[in-house]
Amino acid sequence: MTHALRRTPGYERNVFINCPFDDAYVPLLRPLLFTILDLGFTPRIASERSDSSENRLDKIVALIRASRNSIHDISRLTASTVGEFARFNLPFELGVEHGAQRFGGTRFRAKRVLILDAAPYDHRGALSDLSGVDIKHHGASPARLVRVVREWFLETAGVTDAASPTVIWYRFTDFASAFYDERKDAGFSDEDLNFMPVTEYIDAIRRWRSRPV
Repeated sequence: MTHALRRTPGYERNVFINCPFDDAYVPLLRPLLFTILDLGFTPRIASERSDSSENRLDKIVALIRASRNSIHDISRLTASTVGEFARFNLPFELGVEHGAQRFGGTRFRAKRVLILDAAPYDHRGALSDLSGVDIKHHGASPARLVRVVREWFLETAGVTDAASPTVIWYRFTDFASAFYDERKDAGFSDEDLNFMPVTEYIDAIRRWRSRPV
């Protein structure tokens, strides 16, 4: 297993993202992707490819194995309406990550994990085992999400030369505005932009960041 990791391109800079996959999370996911890229890391997320022949759990395990860093947003543990099932994919994937750290060998023990929630103690009703674990809170605010994610990269992932949270947020809003105008001019509807593949969005961020200034 260790030899396989040594052959994994980008292992040290890869960041596995475990988050909700719904329309309501898009305003948080997009600045999260931008912040990771702006700090020089590579986001890895299950929705980056959709091969129907691929088992989803196998894909998630492979992404966790390929990423030293991971971000788990568990802010959707409760059902939003009466009769709706609570969401267990998020804590399950966090459990896979935790198992990899505990039982996956020496190199996996050096993996770095950020757990996000909307508010302090929201998770305790569903995941009391996380009591005493350092969890950062974004309050469902995209700008605050940028701040807490940046803080974690400086505190835990060895980043030392990051721009301020405010600068990263303004970069994101500048990108989002330019991207929207460019795609609207190219004939994309609002629906096209809201439901575009995550890989397409990541590629757009990379192109914008590499543009001549």
